[in-house]
Amino acid sequence: MTQQLSEIAVAALALAGLAIFLAASLRGWQGWLELKRLELGAARPAEARSGGMAERIELADLRERIRKLESLAACIDL
Repeated sequence: MTQQLSEIAVAALALAGLAIFLAASLRGWQGWLELKRLELGAARPAEARSGGMAERIELADLRERIRKLESLAACIDL
């Protein structure tokens, strides 16, 4: 009888340990996901704030590149 009780106690402790480990792992996973959400959220306003002269210069540069690529595609030298 004592052998059975000790086996049940060991199994219960192992199950409790597994439950604690899984709860801690889930909490860590949720924390990591929240960190990534915050990182993504912080990146969006930075992109919106960068408007102004730098954005206009970059847009003009992209337009010039597109013109050059279109002329190359049409086989016309610049």
